[in-house]
Parts: sequence; structure tokens; C-alpha cells
Amino acid sequence: MLEAINPKLPMRNKEITRRFYLDVMGFEEYGNVDYDEYLMVQRDNIQIHFFLFKELDPKENYGQVYIRTSNIESLYQSYVDGGVGLHPAGHLQIKPWGQKEFAMLDPDSNLLTFGQVM
Repeated sequence: MLEAINPKLPMRNKEITRRFYLDVMGFEEYGNVDYDEYLMVQRDNIQIHFFLFKELDPKENYGQVYIRTSNIESLYQSYVDGGVGLHPAGHLQIKPWGQKEFAMLDPDSNLLTFGQVM
């Protein structure tokens, strides 16, 4: 019945968000219609949607997604090698709940956590 979930996160500037996810994170733009206040990106089987929220204060943004991966070490290393800034507490680590995780913030302070079952 249920097939996928596509989180919707706020963005202040569509072009900045687009460039971050396409150029830095390795996503591709999804869809063939360009909406002024909406953006959809995809990488592998993961899709994230963004809605324009110009008044967003990044210091008060609690947008978060948890993305499961099958090869966290490789993904982590590709972002480190690419100079992607990690969350200050987001280095690759094994969590007490049995997940290996790392995290980063996008330009609007949406928290992206990547995890793999140990």
C-alpha cells in the first residue's frame, strides 16, 4: 500500500537550495515543470521536496530528515572529500541505538541525518 515518503522542507531561496542539493549533495532535479515556489530533488530512491518560505529564520528551523543508506562510509567520505560541511556534532559515529550516522545542515538549517543499520 504505502510506497514512499517525500519530506517537504522549507527554503528561503530556491536557487541557493537547488545549487546546494545538485552541485554539493549529488541530487538531480526531479520533474519537468519548474514551479516558482517549489523544488523537488532526487538521488537514487530518495526524493526531497522544498517549499518557499522567505521569512524563515534558519536559527529557528527544526526541519529534519533521516535518510537510510546502504554504504554510509562511502557516502560520508564522498561528502568529506567534496568539502561538504558537516554538522558540528555530525561526524560519522556509531550511535547507542545501533545505527552508524552522520549529519549536516543545508543552507536553511534543515538537518540531514544519514544512517545505516550496524
